[in-house]
Amino acid sequence: LEHTLSINQNGALKLAEQANLEAAKLNKQISIAILNNSGVVILLLKGDTVGPHNTEASRRKAYTALSTKTPSFILMQKAAANPTAQNLNTLPELLLLGGGVPIWKDGVLVGSIGISGGGSGENDHNIAQKAAENLGFNTQQ
Repeated sequence: LEHTLSINQNGALKLAEQANLEAAKLNKQISIAILNNSGVVILLLKGDTVGPHNTEASRRKAYTALSTKTPSFILMQKAAANPTAQNLNTLPELLLLGGGVPIWKDGVLVGSIGISGGGSGENDHNIAQKAAENLGFNTQQ
């Protein structure tokens, strides 16, 4: 039986709320993108003081995490360490910067979240991961 479990609008709003709470702990405002399991944008929020480029960066981080089923921060580290993976940077939709994480529920990939504007890729990654975990999701299969 095909799993059709996917993040819905209500779930996306809750994730965004958690992401903003985590960012506030770092005294940061962030842009947030949340995709469903097909890679469709369900929610896209620009942070109040965040540069406009971060909105698209958030979406691409979320897409990268969903498409590769890997947090974009880990993908970035792998690409930096492995010359054969560096070509991932040339794919127009992928963005190898920290802040995108896949979202798993009961072993099913249900969507992803992308964060930008948190001050560093590591901050963005931690905000995204904590937002998902706070709601009982996993960021690894």
